[in-house]
Amino acid sequence: MDTQTAAVTDEALHTSPGLSNFLKPLRQSREFTLLWLGQWVAILGSTVTTVILPLLIYSITGSTTVMGLAMTIYMLPNVLVLPFSGWLVDRVSRIRLLLITNGTRFVLMSAACVTTLTGNMNLPLLFAGLALYGLMDGIFNPAYSALRAQVLTPDIRNAGNALSQICVQAVRLLGPPLGGIIVSFTSAGVGFGVDSVTYLISFACFWMLSIALGRLSSIQRANVQEQSGFLADFIEGFAVLRRIPWLWITILAFCFINICYTGVIAVLVPWLFKIHHGYSPFVYGLAMAGTGAGAILGAIVYGSRQNWKRRGLIAYGGAFLSGLALVLLSVITWTPGLILIMVLEGFGIILFAMIWETSLQELVPTEAFGRVASLDMLGSFALLPVGYMAVGALADRIGGLLTIQLFGLVGMGIVAAVLCMPSIRRYQ
Repeated sequence: MDTQTAAVTDEALHTSPGLSNFLKPLRQSREFTLLWLGQWVAILGSTVTTVILPLLIYSITGSTTVMGLAMTIYMLPNVLVLPFSGWLVDRVSRIRLLLITNGTRFVLMSAACVTTLTGNMNLPLLFAGLALYGLMDGIFNPAYSALRAQVLTPDIRNAGNALSQICVQAVRLLGPPLGGIIVSFTSAGVGFGVDSVTYLISFACFWMLSIALGRLSSIQRANVQEQSGFLADFIEGFAVLRRIPWLWITILAFCFINICYTGVIAVLVPWLFKIHHGYSPFVYGLAMAGTGAGAILGAIVYGSRQNWKRRGLIAYGGAFLSGLALVLLSVITWTPGLILIMVLEGFGIILFAMIWETSLQELVPTEAFGRVASLDMLGSFALLPVGYMAVGALADRIGGLLTIQLFGLVGMGIVAAVLCMPSIRRYQ
C-alpha cells in the first residue's frame, strides 16, 4: 500500500540535520509560532496539576480504587463528547473552540485554587471539576490537532511536530518537579493557581492567533458549506479510516494498549513512588520529568530527518519499548534506576506518537481532519474509563506490583500481535 502522500525531493532527503531545521517553522510561520506558544504554556500548568492531583487524592483517601474512579470521571465525558466534537471542529472556527475551552479551564483551575486554599475542597467538588475539565479536553484536543494540521505545511511538518514535542516535553521536565516542590513546601491550592495563570497566558496567545488566522478560517468556512448533516459527516470520517489499514488497525490496537500503559502510569506509578516506596513528592516529580527527558531525546532523533523509512516498525518498536519500561518499574528498587526507566518509557512512546501524528497529517484531508482526529481519540480512549477502574480495583486485590507487570506484559503482547500484520510492518 502506498501511504506516502507528499512527495519528498532528493534535496530534502539529503538535507543535513541541524538547529536550522528545527527553527524553520518558527521563521516561516507566525501562525505556528503562536499555536506552539499557546500550547506549551498551558501544558506547563497542566503538568504541575498532573503531579498534584494524584498526591492530593492519595493524601485524602490512600486508595488506588478512588484514584481510578477519579481518572474515570475525568475520561468519561472526554470520550462521550468526541463524536460530536469532531463534527463541531469541522464546522465551527477551530481557534474559537480553543479560546472557549481554554477560558473554561482557566475558570476551573481558579476555582480549584480558591476552594483548596480555603479548605473547602472535597471529593464531590473535585470529581465535578474533573468531569467538566474532561469535557473541555474532549473538545480542545481534536480542535488543536486539526488546526495544527492546517498550519503545518509539508515543508515544515516533521520539524514542526518535532519542535512542538521537544518544547512540550521540556516543559514537562520542569512541571513535575515544580509540582512536587509546591506540594512539599506550600499546598496543592498554590499549584492549581499556577495552572490557572498558564491557561490565562495561553488564552492570550490563542487570541493573537485568531487575528492571524483569517485566511485559514475562510478556507474552513468554505469547506463547511459543502458538508451535510452530522450522521453523514460522521460516516464519512469512518470511510476515511476504513480506506487506510494503518489508521484503523492502529486506532483499534491502542484502544487496548492505552488501557495497559496509560492506566498504569496514571493510577499505579504515583502509588509506586508515594505509597510503595514512600518517596517524597519531589522524587515522584523527578521520575515524571524523566519521561519528558526521554521524549525530548526521541523527538530530537525523529526531527533530525525529514523522511523516515519503515515507520510502522519504528512506531510499534517504540510502543513495545514503553511497555518493557513499565514492567521493569515493578522489579527495580534503585531510585536513579526508576528515573532512568521513566526516561526509557518516554523515549519509546514519543517515537510512536511522532510517527502517528505525522501520518495523520499526511493521510487525512484537511476538511475531514476534525472528525478523523476525534474518531482516533474516541477509539484510543473509549475503554480508558473502564481501564482506570480495572487497574485501581485489581491493584487493591492482587497488589500494585503484580498489576503493573500484568498490564505491561499484555500491552507488549498486543504490540507484538499487531506487528504480525504486513500492512503495519510495511508502512513507510
